[in-house]
Amino acid sequence: MDLFAQAKAQGIQTEFIDGQGHRRVTDAAALKVILEALPPQAAGPLVGQPVVVRSGRPGRTELRAKAKLPVRWQVLSETTVIVAGEASGRAIDWPQDLPLGVYRLRLTDAAGSSEDLPLVSAPEKAFAGDFDRCWLLAVQLYGVRSARNWGMGDFTDLVGLIELAHQLGGDGVGLNPLHALFDDRPGDCSPYSPNSRLFLNPLYVDVENIPEYRLDAETREALAPLRAGDVVDYVAVAALKWRALRAAFTAFKTKATDARRQDFEGFRADYSHLLSRFACFEVLRHKFGKPWWEWPEAWRQPDDAKCATLHAGADADEIGFVEFVQWTADRQLGAAAERARHLGMRVGLYLDVAVGVQSDGFDAWNEQVAISRHLGVGAPPDPLNTAGQSWGLAGFNAAGLEQQSFAPFRDMLRASMRHAGAIRLDHVLGLKRLYLVPHGFSAADGVYVQMPFEALLAITAQESVAQSCVVIGEDLGTVPEGFRDQMADWGIWSYLVMMFERDDRGAFRNIDYYWPNALVTFNTHDLSTYAGWRSFGDLKVKRSLGIDPGESDEARWHALHMLDEVLRHNGIDRNDFPSIARFLTRTGSRMLAISLEDLLGVVDQPNIPGTVHEHPNWRRRLPVAIEDMASAVDVAAFKTATRERSRT
Repeated sequence: MDLFAQAKAQGIQTEFIDGQGHRRVTDAAALKVILEALPPQAAGPLVGQPVVVRSGRPGRTELRAKAKLPVRWQVLSETTVIVAGEASGRAIDWPQDLPLGVYRLRLTDAAGSSEDLPLVSAPEKAFAGDFDRCWLLAVQLYGVRSARNWGMGDFTDLVGLIELAHQLGGDGVGLNPLHALFDDRPGDCSPYSPNSRLFLNPLYVDVENIPEYRLDAETREALAPLRAGDVVDYVAVAALKWRALRAAFTAFKTKATDARRQDFEGFRADYSHLLSRFACFEVLRHKFGKPWWEWPEAWRQPDDAKCATLHAGADADEIGFVEFVQWTADRQLGAAAERARHLGMRVGLYLDVAVGVQSDGFDAWNEQVAISRHLGVGAPPDPLNTAGQSWGLAGFNAAGLEQQSFAPFRDMLRASMRHAGAIRLDHVLGLKRLYLVPHGFSAADGVYVQMPFEALLAITAQESVAQSCVVIGEDLGTVPEGFRDQMADWGIWSYLVMMFERDDRGAFRNIDYYWPNALVTFNTHDLSTYAGWRSFGDLKVKRSLGIDPGESDEARWHALHMLDEVLRHNGIDRNDFPSIARFLTRTGSRMLAISLEDLLGVVDQPNIPGTVHEHPNWRRRLPVAIEDMASAVDVAAFKTATRERSRT
């Protein structure tokens, strides 16, 4: 069987029409790497794919033509048979009262053929939210300026942001991903390129809020220039924070109250082997100073027994430190979420989830079957990115997830929802198919790999209901026909960006276009701020960097005219940002995100795709300290604009 036939047998799409309308066929050398990197996947002889059963709906699975009747089946939880039966026809009708959960389904036909695959018993839909319409303040947390933080926003600032949003009538705060990055690469600061999506970035910890910590004179003196800077100096911030966190841990070991110690042990128990493995990974990563696949053979695979030896040996203190830092981060984020609940905010925290992880990070080491480190998630060429995109991030693969009954995906969702009232899944199209590019090849040499979409939606709905957390799928760009309908059928919300919602002549969509179960916003972190867009600032910056902005000045003038036209059509005579907020407030979409940069009139955008060092991506700090924001914003005008969906 040649490479392309092998790929087809595994559900890999090697030929497709890209976003520019061009036919693409994957390079054979690239395809060879892709096939070697993915676990083999072949449809089973009896059913062929994971089974999904939904509450309140009849559940029926057609048997494959090669199945010889009768077919006996068992649904197992661990080793316990929950229910069993036999099918004498060409389909299996599943019991209606199967408890929610993820099980293993074992089938055997009359010819002795067998199959073992996941069965997901899911709620009918994801959590729908217990509100009509609301709005949230969207913030890049690292960029928050305050009189007390250490040169970048932290979880105490987050409490202040929650109180600001509440004062303005909002129901929560939306944040950039808070995932753990690499502590020894502070300059590698993109929140969308995590070490792990299961744990938090310790640089958001307010060290002075740790009861056992006392600020020393040397650290106090070093803080002044960090607080004054216009960009986050991650190297300097990290040096101070890690030193302070170690001092806090040392003090904790001798001065902590019994209640604090018990809470720490409770956190360790909650996260169980995942926290233990993460701590071991961090210790080993620093010890060996190489990617995990170059470590000594004994440590290239996660092993709980070997991790236990580290816990009991000379590295015990260092492992305890990693766990202490994660506990501290979790409790401070939880305190912010609790403050939102106390204020009666109907969403609280809206957290972002990256589409993948760094191949040399913890998640990729911990889930080597479910995550393919040799392949990067990306996108084929389209009109905005003519060369295509490879984000250099490792993503889940179907075969590995199915082998583990989707446990890695569930763990990631649970960690993301732990303190959130809503989450956004970046590039949600990846639940249906991933565009994978082998390292060392161009983004045009990728393939589409099919994912178990229905099962992943079912798992998402399960966790969403269990955590009372709304799920928003970032579904921008060209998506397959029926994709959004299937998402909506499972209660997963869409993501609507006003900048993109225009017709063929460039006219902005009217208020009645925006559907209810969606988050609506004017822009994203990868797009211009409103002030930058109106002033052509984004076009000027891109041209100065040698980047084609994909838009002429004439096209921008036309877009501004089209914006004024839709505003006037709705009785809005001005085109300042409160007018945009007023327009978006009137849409039927149940959740609205208002960027803090837009509220403050900031011109520069947080990130310019396609740049790394040319622009201070993920580093810009807000021009106004959080203590002064209420006076810097026209509160009366903004509250008037958003009154229809505000709490007060």
